[in-house]
Amino acid sequence: MVVHLIKSARRTTVSYVATPLLVSPDYALVRAHWTRPAVDLGYMQFAPGDTLDEHFYAHQWYSIFAVYQQDGRLRGWYCNVSRPAIITATTIHSHDLELDLFVSPDRQQRTRLDIDEYEAQQYQIHDPATYQAGWVALAQLESLAQSGQAPFDIKERL
Repeated sequence: MVVHLIKSARRTTVSYVATPLLVSPDYALVRAHWTRPAVDLGYMQFAPGDTLDEHFYAHQWYSIFAVYQQDGRLRGWYCNVSRPAIITATTIHSHDLELDLFVSPDRQQRTRLDIDEYEAQQYQIHDPATYQAGWVALAQLESLAQSGQAPFDIKERL
């Protein structure tokens, strides 16, 4: 399955192959491997050999990536606020809105990220519905993480 992460603010699309674990028209869980050089974000890192279990939703304004170290330990969850995913049998298209959330493995640290990038898109001016949906999605992600609801209830790689 090919995943296309569309970053309109940067006018780029990142495409990669992922292994489908569960796919329906409404939801997809795929497994991908970090093959790029290490990236240290300060609050977490992505490193070669990491595994990402990626949850995409056709009716939610977010996607959730559980990031596991090579030894299987959870690094945390990286969540993208995005338009609802377009899921087919062979592809996923996810349009990133540049607003993110990091959740630590113990779910105690929930860090809002890239608020300035989201605001710079000026959705509040040219697309108020998207602007509001983004903030609602971020609040939903925080609530799911805080209460330990799926997929924030899985600590070990399946």
